[in-house]
Amino acid sequence: QRQLVESGGGLVQPGGSLRLSCAGSRTPRFPLNYFAIGWFRQAPGKEREGVSCISNSGEYTNYADSVKGRFTISRDHAKNTVYLEMNSLRPEDTAIYYCAAGVSPPALEVNEYDYWGQGTQVTVSS
Repeated sequence: QRQLVESGGGLVQPGGSLRLSCAGSRTPRFPLNYFAIGWFRQAPGKEREGVSCISNSGEYTNYADSVKGRFTISRDHAKNTVYLEMNSLRPEDTAIYYCAAGVSPPALEVNEYDYWGQGTQVTVSS
């Protein structure tokens, strides 16, 4: 059973916006608030790459250069959820987006995370 559940993906035109959510499972309850969370994406034929990450407190965030100024990561401890607000979307942002939880300090490296969601498809196309 997946401990993390992503939602919010879809088809959007270039320049549009989407907000992805990453929630901890309810049964059994996954304590997402204790973990650093990373967002990753994987396009067809490409390796999975880090997009953004946030510390468990929410005080520290980091972004890949390709999304700086366009994407914003945040978390709501009351809702046990992390968000990725994506603006000014481009066709090259098309990928499956995954969230992941880890106990290490937040990073954009895949191997720093222990728990993964199933992914949500984001397609940017006119």
